[in-house]
Amino acid sequence: MRSTAKLWRMISLLSGIATVLLICGFFYAVKDISNPSSAAGISVSPGADSGSEQPAPSASDEIGIVAIGDSLAKGTGDDEGEGFAGRTVELLKQENPGREVKLYGNLGINGLLTTGLLDELKENGVQHMLKEANVILLSIGGNDLFQGAEALEEGGDLPTAAELNKAIDEASVRLAAVIPAIKKLNPEAALIYVGLYNPFSDIEQMRAIGNTGVTRWNTAAQTAVNKYSGALMIPTYDLFAGNLERFLSSDHFHPNGDGYEQIAQRIVQSLKQ
Repeated sequence: MRSTAKLWRMISLLSGIATVLLICGFFYAVKDISNPSSAAGISVSPGADSGSEQPAPSASDEIGIVAIGDSLAKGTGDDEGEGFAGRTVELLKQENPGREVKLYGNLGINGLLTTGLLDELKENGVQHMLKEANVILLSIGGNDLFQGAEALEEGGDLPTAAELNKAIDEASVRLAAVIPAIKKLNPEAALIYVGLYNPFSDIEQMRAIGNTGVTRWNTAAQTAVNKYSGALMIPTYDLFAGNLERFLSSDHFHPNGDGYEQIAQRIVQSLKQ
């Protein structure tokens, strides 16, 4: 009898402990539901209801863009001052509403040649900015092919076929050095080279010469870009051929705002891939 009574007392004690644990667990669960822990990776804005919970942003969500190269990279000719770099940022913001998109810097320089770009890539400030970006937009080569183009309005001379071919041979070698130099600084960034168009295709004596020269250049650029993962060239020749009046600025060399918008759309399309 004593052993039976002892057994029942122990069973009653264990039942009581189980009941207390069950009640504590219930209140803890209610508290956890009412006040979710931030450790779960969800950021709740003050005063926001449960339907507005969003994942906390991280640095990897940010798209940081740097443009480098010549006057096209700078955006010369765009009355709004955006160029293809600024317009690419705006288009990416529209297509990625949950991500931060920033233009870290525009390193475009009017009149820059491939020789000057190679020197620029040795500067510490330029290197730092390129290392920070995850998208690098490059435009170079137009001044090498059409040096003195700005002087055409004042009666300057157009390049001859021999001069153009010589410029292409020399500058394409330098471009082939520019691409790996940038990729070495930032192997992870997407490098997008903006191909050339012929701004003088409406000038009879420059139509065939210019078209042939630009095609040669773009082929050499494509070869240089194809050697590196995460690098590509977007074509612009077809955008401007037959559309110079629509897409060129008054200087008959640089794109206008609409022309830069067309280039930016191509850039964004390439990033989707």
